[in-house]
Amino acid sequence: MKKYLTLVLIFFSSIVFAQEKYWQQHVSYQIDVALNDQDKSLKGFETIVYKNNSPSSLDFIWFHLWPNAYKNENTALFEQLKNDTARAGKLDKYTFGSIEGLNFKVNGKLAVTEAHPNPKYIDVMKVKLASPLKPGDSVKITTDFKVKLPSYFSRSGFADGEFMVCQWYPKPAVFDKNGWHEFPYLDMGEYYSDYASFNVNITVPSAYVVGATGVLQNADELAAYKSTGAKNVANRTGKPVLYTAKNSKGYKKLNYKINNVPDFAWFADKDFVIQYDTARLASGKVVDAFTYYHNKDSTLWNYSIDYAKDAVKRYSKWIGEYEYPVVQVVEGPKNNSSGGMEYPTITLITSPDAKKESLDAVIAHEVGHNWFMSMLGSNERQHAWQDEGLNTYFQFRYEAEKYRSNSIFGSGIPIEVQALPVDKFLNAIYGALSGIPMPSAIDLPSDKFKSSDEYSTASYLKTALWLYILENAVGREKLDAAFQHYFKLWTGKHPQPADLKAAFEESLGTNLDRYFQLLNKEGKFE
Repeated sequence: MKKYLTLVLIFFSSIVFAQEKYWQQHVSYQIDVALNDQDKSLKGFETIVYKNNSPSSLDFIWFHLWPNAYKNENTALFEQLKNDTARAGKLDKYTFGSIEGLNFKVNGKLAVTEAHPNPKYIDVMKVKLASPLKPGDSVKITTDFKVKLPSYFSRSGFADGEFMVCQWYPKPAVFDKNGWHEFPYLDMGEYYSDYASFNVNITVPSAYVVGATGVLQNADELAAYKSTGAKNVANRTGKPVLYTAKNSKGYKKLNYKINNVPDFAWFADKDFVIQYDTARLASGKVVDAFTYYHNKDSTLWNYSIDYAKDAVKRYSKWIGEYEYPVVQVVEGPKNNSSGGMEYPTITLITSPDAKKESLDAVIAHEVGHNWFMSMLGSNERQHAWQDEGLNTYFQFRYEAEKYRSNSIFGSGIPIEVQALPVDKFLNAIYGALSGIPMPSAIDLPSDKFKSSDEYSTASYLKTALWLYILENAVGREKLDAAFQHYFKLWTGKHPQPADLKAAFEESLGTNLDRYFQLLNKEGKFE
C-alpha cells in the first residue's frame, strides 16, 4: 500500500510539473513593404512562420489588424477615447486609417477567416487552419495588405512630412497558458506580443532617412548614416551635415533584421538630422546609437545621442545588460506633447524639448522600455504597471542622479531640495508623490481604468512609489540584485506578476506577500 501511494504521488507530481513547464509561441516574419508618400499609404506582403510550442493543438490563430482601429469612430479605440473623462472634448481632427487587401493563405491555400463577434473589434480577425496545428509543429501564413495611414494620433500615422509607421502589419495575437489574447488596439493600454524574428524590406523614396527596429543591412546606407551622424556629434552647435541620397529622385529598398523582439516599427522623414556614436557597456559590449531629429535652430536634440547612450549604460548597470546591437531615438511631430512611444531598439519622442532635463528624462524612460516591454515581455494590457511602473522607478533614479530633477514636479522642486544628496532628494520626491490622490489599484487591466489620468497615476506613479517602499524595507542594493535576478530568469520571456514576486522572494530570501498585496489596494498607501 505504501509503495502504491508513493507511485501515485510520483505520478501526480509529474503531472503538476508538466503543467507548470513554461512555454511560449514563436513567430518569424518576412515582410516587404513600400511607402507611397503621396497618398500616405503602405503596400505590403507578409510571410509568417508560426510555431506552436504550446501543449494544445490549434484550430485557428487570432490576428491583430490594428490599422483598422483608426477606420471609423465606432471602433474600440474611439470608444475608449470618447469615454475618457480626462480627454473629453479634446480629440484632435484626424484622417482615418485602415488595412485592406488581405488574402490570408495557410501553407499556400486560401484560408477561411472570421470576424470577431464584437462589432467594435474590426481590428481583430480569426484565421482558421485547415487542419489542427499540433504541438511542436509550424505553419506558414501569407497575405498581401495595404494600409492607409491615419493623420498622426495614438502612436501612428503621418504629420509634417514625417511618417510614424507603428501597429501596421497583420500580427498574430498571443496564445499562452491563459488562452488567446485577441484584444483590440486601444490608446490607454499597450501591447502583449509574441517574441519573433523579423526580416523586413522597406521601400521608400530615396531622399528619406529611415529609422527602424533592428539593424540596417544595407552596407552603403548604414555607412552614410554613421558618417553623417558622427560629423554631427563632432560639431553639435554648427550647421548640421544632412544625409544626401545617391539618387534623390529614385527609390531605395532598405533591409532590417532583428531576432527575439516582440514588435517592429519604423519612421521616415526627409528632414531628419542624424547623430551617431557608440555606447560601451561594462562588459565591453559596444552598442551602436543613433538619434534622428528635425533640422531646426537651437534644438536641444544636439545632445540627444548622449542621453540615449547614458540611458543604455545606466539601465544595463541597474537591471541587466542591453541585449540588442543598436539603440535609436526619433523626434516625432511638432506641437505634439504626448511624450513618447517605445518599440524594440527604437523609440519615438513627441515631448516638447523646453529643457534638457525633461528631454533627457523622456528619452531615458522610452529607452528603458527596451527592458520593461521588450526584453521582459510582460502583458502590458493586463498588467501595465509591470512595464510602465517598474520603468518609472528607474527613470526617477536616473533624473535624480543626473540633475536632482523629477519630471512630475518639474520647476516646482524647491532649491533646498535640489541641493540634497541623491538618497534624500528621492525621499523628498516620493514623500511628495505620496500626497497625490491615487484612487485606483495598481494591478487593474488597462481597459478598466476610468480615465487616462487614473491609468497613468496608478500604472506609473503609484507603482514607482510601491517599489520605493520596498526599497526602503530591503535596501537599494538588495532590490537592484532582485531586479537583476528577475531579468536573468525572465529576459526573452513573458513574466507574470507572480513570476516577478517569486524572483524577488528568491533573491531577497523573504516572503513579500504584504508588499504585493498592496498592488490591489485602492487609494493611498498607509
